Amino acid sequence: MGFIITTTEKIPGYRIVKVLGLVTGNTVRARHVGKDIAAALRNLVGGEVKEYTELLRQAREMAINRMVEKAREMGANAVVGVRFGTSAIMGGAAELLAYGTAVVVEKE
Repeated sequence: MGFIITTTEKIPGYRIVKVLGLVTGNTVRARHVGKDIAAALRNLVGGEVKEYTELLRQAREMAINRMVEKAREMGANAVVGVRFGTSAIMGGAAELLAYGTAVVVEKE
């Protein structure tokens, strides 16, 4: 069984045998001037701002990886109830936070 990450409180086919506690992972990302120029031009004509979509994808992935690393250090093999939060840190920089409950699960 690999490491399980889910937004639900339960995992079908598994039972939670131990709750280890809250785990978090975060990253603070700043925009890139070159990408800002491309995004501003795209904003004039409309459509998806792919430069920011990619930046946010990378931030989510890093935050999840950091959360999972902390959960593994606690002895977890799953994180349930995963959520995301964001906050502005300063002009041009934002934090992305992933959090959930580290648990030990067993197959039913």
